[in-house]
Amino acid sequence: MLFLIHSVHRLGAQGAATQWPVNDKPRGLSVNAAHNLLVACPFVRKIKEFSSHGNLLRELTLPDDVIKPWHAIQTRSGQFLVCHGDDNDTVNRVWKMSKDGRQVVLSHGGKRGSDIGQYRRPISLAVDDSEFVFVADFGNRRVTLLSPTLGYIRQVVCSDDLKWDPFKLCLDAQRRRLYVAENEHKDGNFIAGRVVLFSV
Repeated sequence: MLFLIHSVHRLGAQGAATQWPVNDKPRGLSVNAAHNLLVACPFVRKIKEFSSHGNLLRELTLPDDVIKPWHAIQTRSGQFLVCHGDDNDTVNRVWKMSKDGRQVVLSHGGKRGSDIGQYRRPISLAVDDSEFVFVADFGNRRVTLLSPTLGYIRQVVCSDDLKWDPFKLCLDAQRRRLYVAENEHKDGNFIAGRVVLFSV
């Protein structure tokens, strides 16, 4: 019998590695203002918060209509930004949720699609100091910029700027640089990838 242990691995500044179990399939990771780790677990609709040493501090079970939450970021005010939905899901959105993760405060997106205001697997988020939100739209091969109230502003990266599909985002807010990890996938597997840098 095969047992899979889904874990977070932590690499210290001196190279020492530790790990701790998540007990669900982890996807997106982020660090909040308290230096705790937030782990999105899409297949159980949860956000798990761990201390930097791997102690589980709390689990937030998201509402039933949050299907496959890929990534979550906690804002300075304590609210959560969550992107969710997959190619097989009717609804693909970005939500701003209350501090307890139970109530939707704002949303962007809806029915899955390729038009402005629609997504096909919004998979990763980045937020600047003013709480403008960058959304990696995996299926549409683009990155969208939203206002702090989740209003559409513009596409900051379009499909012509990328070779493959955007998978992860990292923002250097001080230098206004957006790092986009893009991957080529075939038959459900990632077979190539690279990081592309954009000035935003």
